[in-house]
Amino acid sequence: MRTLRIATAAYPVTAPRTYAAWEAKLDAFLTQGLRGNPDLLLLPEYACMELAASFPGAGDPALELQHVAARADDILATFRRAAIQHRVWLAPGSIPRHEGGRVRNLAPLIAPDGRVALQEKHIMTRFESESWGVASGADPRAFETPFGPLGLAVCYDSEFPDLVRAQAEAGAWLTLVPSCTDTAHGHNRVRIACRARALETQSFVALAATVGDAPQLATLDCNIGRAAIYGPVDRGFPDDGIIAETRLNEPGWIHADLDRAALDAVREGGAVRNWQDRPHVRPHCTVDETLAARPQTPAA
Repeated sequence: MRTLRIATAAYPVTAPRTYAAWEAKLDAFLTQGLRGNPDLLLLPEYACMELAASFPGAGDPALELQHVAARADDILATFRRAAIQHRVWLAPGSIPRHEGGRVRNLAPLIAPDGRVALQEKHIMTRFESESWGVASGADPRAFETPFGPLGLAVCYDSEFPDLVRAQAEAGAWLTLVPSCTDTAHGHNRVRIACRARALETQSFVALAATVGDAPQLATLDCNIGRAAIYGPVDRGFPDDGIIAETRLNEPGWIHADLDRAALDAVREGGAVRNWQDRPHVRPHCTVDETLAARPQTPAA
């Protein structure tokens, strides 16, 4: 298996006035990422929500969601054409789509020949569930590719170790994390989670984020984040596990060559063996009452 060259994005949110304007922006941005000759491009969660600016009702979060979800098939078709045109693997973030009377948040992985696999976001944020009514999606899965199995953990999902671990146990050596956060707290939760998942599974994690302000929109009005690629914190990797990061809120792309053999080497010969030493069964925790009694006078 050859090395996978990945490009992950800090995607600048704007307010395109027409669908065609959005397609032109997307193509120009992907072209920038392709200058590094990547095998795979990663865009952030809900990046396509900027399309809401082209519909009546922009500024109302519920209407923005409904309008964009209604165009989900068109949006996916645009992403498929881009993957085929540029002959590249494309993980274009996520798309809200109506399914069975509910909206779900779907993250596609598109092959250069246009084949599509989908990972549904599994755990919703409070905004998604309480304000938007977005429904929880299917369990995590690993996607077979010529580079080996890959995983997708959509934003908040990355904050739950069991979800990413399930993908790693299915063989995923790289987890793609498209994210969309509107506060520094939110961005740092995802960033810390991605670094932790890379540490505990001794694998690679790539993060893409929306950045910038679009006051015309209710959904993507403020975006805080960065693009990043993380790895194990051990021999053969950076001391902090950070392979590459953009500056906070700075739009653009970062590229890195990811070698699965380097993970095999660190899992076997690292200073520690997080992957091998992990508990295979969740430990049972009891409450120890030793210190619960009334304090006693220490013996002299």
